[in-house]
Amino acid sequence: MKFSRTLALLFLLLAVYWSYKSLMPTYKADLEAEPGSFATDRALVHVKNLSKEPHAVGFPGHANARSYVISELKKLGLETTLQEGYTAGDWANLSKATNILARIEGSEQGKALLLLSHYDSSPHSSLGASDAGSGVATILEGIRAFLAEIRTPKNDIIILISDAEELGLNGADLFVKNHPWAKEVGLVLNFEARGSGGPSYMLIETNQGNGTLIKEFTAANPEYPVANSLAYSIYKMLPNDTDLTVFREDGDIEGFNFAFIDDHYDYHTVLDNYERLDRNTLAHQGSYLMPLLRYFSDADLNNLKTNEDYIYFNLPYFKLVSYPFSWIWPMFAIALIAFIILLIMGLKKQRLGMSGMLKGFVPLLLSLIINGLVGFFSWKAIQWWYPGFGDMLHGFTYNGHLYIMSFAMLSLAVCFWFYHKFRKISVPELLIAPIFVWLLICGLVSVYLQGASFFVVPLFGLLVALMVTINQEEPNPFLLVFLALPAIFVYSPFIKMFPVGLGLKMMVAATVFTTLLFVLVLPFFGQLKNRNRMAYLAMFLFFVFSISAHIKSDFNEKRPKPSSLLYVYNADNDSAAWATYDKQLIGWNGQFLKDKAKTSESTGFKTLASKYGSGFTYTSEAPKKDIAVPWIDTVKDTVIGDNRILELCVTPKRKVNRLDVYASSFEFSAVKVNSIPLSDDFLKKRRKKLVTHYISNNDYTELEMSFPKDSVLELTFYESSNDLLNNPDFTVPQRPATSIPMPFVLNDAILVTKSLRFE
Repeated sequence: MKFSRTLALLFLLLAVYWSYKSLMPTYKADLEAEPGSFATDRALVHVKNLSKEPHAVGFPGHANARSYVISELKKLGLETTLQEGYTAGDWANLSKATNILARIEGSEQGKALLLLSHYDSSPHSSLGASDAGSGVATILEGIRAFLAEIRTPKNDIIILISDAEELGLNGADLFVKNHPWAKEVGLVLNFEARGSGGPSYMLIETNQGNGTLIKEFTAANPEYPVANSLAYSIYKMLPNDTDLTVFREDGDIEGFNFAFIDDHYDYHTVLDNYERLDRNTLAHQGSYLMPLLRYFSDADLNNLKTNEDYIYFNLPYFKLVSYPFSWIWPMFAIALIAFIILLIMGLKKQRLGMSGMLKGFVPLLLSLIINGLVGFFSWKAIQWWYPGFGDMLHGFTYNGHLYIMSFAMLSLAVCFWFYHKFRKISVPELLIAPIFVWLLICGLVSVYLQGASFFVVPLFGLLVALMVTINQEEPNPFLLVFLALPAIFVYSPFIKMFPVGLGLKMMVAATVFTTLLFVLVLPFFGQLKNRNRMAYLAMFLFFVFSISAHIKSDFNEKRPKPSSLLYVYNADNDSAAWATYDKQLIGWNGQFLKDKAKTSESTGFKTLASKYGSGFTYTSEAPKKDIAVPWIDTVKDTVIGDNRILELCVTPKRKVNRLDVYASSFEFSAVKVNSIPLSDDFLKKRRKKLVTHYISNNDYTELEMSFPKDSVLELTFYESSNDLLNNPDFTVPQRPATSIPMPFVLNDAILVTKSLRFE
């Protein structure tokens, strides 16, 4: 029996490994693959060519990336068209977007299938290999393979390589609102990235039920689906919109997102390069596209809407498992009734005792509380110990995976230790508390987070294990591991997914899920006589991974530290300052901030928008340079009824990339920027920001504002150029190899501010 338990333990460890390994394909060199097959190596050629230089809107590389995509589409024999125009999207981020479009004609009349990704990179240093060069490359290679099959699809296939996604989904906004093809789209397949590796998650965008989409996706039969209705429920709560969101919100068009999120530290940085893109991940994107392209190019795209919602999750071999929401409460009722029956059976057979069952709650609750507290405070402790991590705004460090492993091992050590202390309680009695807690969790999610209602499925395995342990003194250990497989395959990836997707601040999800998974495997662990040895082993591994994480906690050329530096000229008081967002300075920017003041009030830049709400941390007086101030001309100033109409034209007098305009916090009646109206919803919800113009070709910015005539309007203009490091008027040295530009904030910039008051 002891040998069987050892083999079963090895089988359990293999199952945990397989729960991760089975999520995505393994890359193999395939440059010589059949013409009709998706070849990762051929897609990589596109990634390499698209990621040679930063190519954000307004940057020199932007036009180069666009020309490359157009030339590759033409090589495939496709006629390309461009759609160009100003748009401000829903976030008041104005830019001139240039979308690339092509179309494959189908044999029948009906809705079209649209393939979508974007070719612009994030300002200002990102090379965009993953985000979203990988998406563009996936589509280019997928279309090549599809056309090589020499068959005519039933549905038209529209290829949209959108622009200005990084600035506010502007290209998608321009297409959905202004292009005639938008009304013909029945389904969108969108390829995205928020990191440089890991499995690609499928996320649905729909305004109604997802039932038909899930059925059709399952029928298309992709080999490695990674999807669950919990992930999409969480996705809908977060401000992580993609181009596909515009199709759903403004066009009522359904679609599928395919996005990978691991190695998050590369996101929007210069590290988003060809070398760091995970080849397995790119192969995974291709494994989605080809079966879906073949299926939906011939499917009926006119009837995808439904009011029925489906629960869904992926399992090895079974791929995507799904069932309707209407099953949620019947399945919960079955689990609850089964628990009551087993409870009565155990009491009758005297395999369960009231005292033992109540004591069984002690190790579970102690494990949950301790592991929950450790997970909750872990990120704060890590940042306190390594203050430089505070400058990684992603919230996920280069050694983040080691921290996840470390705290998962610590959680296991805590669980094994407490359950060893209560080893005199029988296994059936120990199982009552976990089943009760899991029933409580399943009941709560069935009410408040229905997408997570598949949690009840692994619970059935635990209920069967309780029945087995009630009826058998020494159950077969392989049977008990087998009954735990659904829990392992469903929950093991969650231990990694939450800290990776939401940052190490969500380590508590990893520690709690580790604990909850442990008790689902408790029928087998309860057979282990020396659980204290397992606790010691897990604690030893905790120290191993912690030491490894510490060794890899420093910043170097492979793990560069994000840093920032700006030169700020205030035209109102004719003063200049150096400024940074860094919490921990490095020698490169520290030399300019020797007389640093831990404040930014004097320069007034706490209002300048950034993704994570970052403000300047340090400023220091700087020598004044001859920086040209923008020309602000009053074109119109009149009163009509109760409103004052003010029209301004802001013309740059130097090469610039961006203009931010902030205004008094009262509500405007209407605002137009370069003739594009800002949405009423934005004008109601905005605080101080009025508009951000990402400038192409040094274009002007024309503001037309309507506001109550008795109001006093104060405007502040922030004009910036990303040329601090190469401007001949400055002698700022190049950033050292051990550092990279900090993403999500204005960086390496010369910033000019000017205020105007209209009474």
